[in-house]
Amino acid sequence: MNDGAMNEMIKVMLVDDHAVVRAGYQMLLKNSPEIEVIAEASNGEEAYQLYCNHKPDVVVMDLSLPGIGGIDTIKRICLRDSKAKILVFSMHEENIFVEQALQAGANGYITKSTDPQLLVDAISVLSKGGKYIDTEVAQRLAYEKSRGQDSLLSDLSTREFEIFCMLAEGSNTSEIAKRLSLSYKTVANYSTQIKNKLDVTTVADIARIAIRYNIIQA
Repeated sequence: MNDGAMNEMIKVMLVDDHAVVRAGYQMLLKNSPEIEVIAEASNGEEAYQLYCNHKPDVVVMDLSLPGIGGIDTIKRICLRDSKAKILVFSMHEENIFVEQALQAGANGYITKSTDPQLLVDAISVLSKGGKYIDTEVAQRLAYEKSRGQDSLLSDLSTREFEIFCMLAEGSNTSEIAKRLSLSYKTVANYSTQIKNKLDVTTVADIARIAIRYNIIQA
């Protein structure tokens, strides 16, 4: 292949904490002559570092990552590079995850239950500066908005939503502070803000809300 053709290829970084899943993406994308996978990351910290080193055209990212998590990783990459193109490829189909990912700076969102070919299509659209949201996801979002039914969780900032998820999963303040490289006091303050916004008083209440919105399984 000549250098001209190489320059035209879409350079992609894959971010997923499961090596088997990344291998599946690799096989799928190898069938697409215009896409080249140049880097892979298994967590948010690694994704941020590799993004800075490799400057991929498109990042394909899961949201359920160990460490700083997908939402915060999106936010960090976009703060570093406002032109970053990030496609979320997640098992989460709930509107709140879509809203939070887009708010953090993602340019596209597709779910892992969609036709795999959509991944190739979405990467191509994002590489040209467009946005791509899975049709079913977009329809659900539009339906919810048209009925004025913003989620109870829509008022949470991206950082608050991330901490909300960790609290719901059973992490305590110290563990969250360590994972997010924040002080204990900062996380405690966020926890208070979250409870105030949701009008609840305990972590058990937070877990119940998370179960109601299918963020965690009962």
